[in-house]
Amino acid sequence: MSAGASSTARLDLRQDGTAVLSGSWTTRGLARSQTRAERLPWSSGASVRIDASALDGLDTSGAQRILELQNTLADAGLEFELVGLSESQQDLFDLVLERLDAMGTAEKPRRVMWPEALGRAAFAKAQDATTLIAFIGETAVGMGRSLVQPSRIRWKELVSVIENAGVRSMAIVGLLSFLLGIVIAYQGGITLRQYGANVFIVELVTITMFRELAPLITSIIIAGRTGSAFTAQIGTMKVTEEVDALETLGIRPMDMLVIPKVVGLMIALPLLTLFAMATGVFGGMVMADLALGISYADFLQRVPDAVSPANYFVGVGKTPVFAAIIAIVGCYQGLQVSGGAESVGRQTTTSVVQSIFLIIVADAAFSVIFSMLGI
Repeated sequence: MSAGASSTARLDLRQDGTAVLSGSWTTRGLARSQTRAERLPWSSGASVRIDASALDGLDTSGAQRILELQNTLADAGLEFELVGLSESQQDLFDLVLERLDAMGTAEKPRRVMWPEALGRAAFAKAQDATTLIAFIGETAVGMGRSLVQPSRIRWKELVSVIENAGVRSMAIVGLLSFLLGIVIAYQGGITLRQYGANVFIVELVTITMFRELAPLITSIIIAGRTGSAFTAQIGTMKVTEEVDALETLGIRPMDMLVIPKVVGLMIALPLLTLFAMATGVFGGMVMADLALGISYADFLQRVPDAVSPANYFVGVGKTPVFAAIIAIVGCYQGLQVSGGAESVGRQTTTSVVQSIFLIIVADAAFSVIFSMLGI
C-alpha cells in the first residue's frame, strides 16, 4: 500500500464554496479523520461543488461517506455537484449508490414526544387489561363447566397444586407469620405498657393477624412462590410448543393447565392462611409472655373474647379471591410468553408484580366493603 493510500481523509471548504476531498477516503483514512461535514460553515442558498480530484484512494466506506456528505447538503437546502472522480472511483461510487438504493434508505428515528409515549403506554396497558378480563371470563366459564361435569377436572394435577402450594409452603409461611406475631406484640406492647394496658396486646395481635396480616402475607408469599412457578411452567411449555401440541390433540389448555391450578390454589390458600393465623398468634403469645408478663394461659383465655367469628370469616373469606388472582394472573402471563427464555423471565416478573398489586387492591376493596357493612 502506498503512503498516499494510508493518509488521513480530509474535507476542506474553500471561500468560493468548493468542498475539496483529499487524502485517502478509505476505512483506515476515515478512522483517522476528525473532519465532520456538519461542522463546516456552509453558506445557505449557495451551490456547492464537491471536488474529488485530489483523492489518493477510495473504497466503499469512503463512497458511503461522500453520499452522507451529499445528504447533509441536501438537508441544508443546498445544491451540489460531484466532480473529479477517476473512472474507477466513479464506477465504485455508482455501485455503492446502486446498492444503497436497492436496500432502501433507512428512515431516521422519529422523536417521540412524552404525550405520545404516555398515550401509547396507556393504550398498551388498557389492551393488556382487556385481554386479562377476557381470560378471567374464560376461566370462570371453564370452572362452571368443570363443576357441572367433575370428570373434566384433572384431579392428579389439582392434588399436585395443593401439595406444592400448600404443604411445601408451610415452613416459610409459618416462620414469617411467627416473626410477624413477635414484632406486632413487641411494638404494640411498648405503647400499651405506657398506659398500663398490657392485657390488650391479645386483641391487637389476634385481630391484626386474623383480619389482615395472615391473609395478606400468605397471599404475597404464594404469589412470589407459586404464581411465578405457574408462569414459568406454562411459559416453558409455550416455548417448547407443548401447548400447541395439546391443542393439536384436541385438549383444551384451559382445562388441562389453568382450571386445576385455580381450583387447587383456592383450596390450599385458605388452609395455609389458617396455619399462618395460628403461628402468628403463637408468636405474639410468646412475646407477650417474655416482654409483658402475660402468661400463655391468660393469653389463650382472652383469645375467644378478642376474636369474634366475624374477624375469623373476614380473614379467611378473602383468601379464595386472592388465590384466584394469583392463579389466573400466573397462568395468563405464562400463556403470553413468546420467543425464548428471556420472555419467560420477563413474564414471570410481570406475573409476580401484577399479582401482588391486585391482591393489595382487592384487600383495600374488601376493607372498604366490610367497613360499610359494619363487619
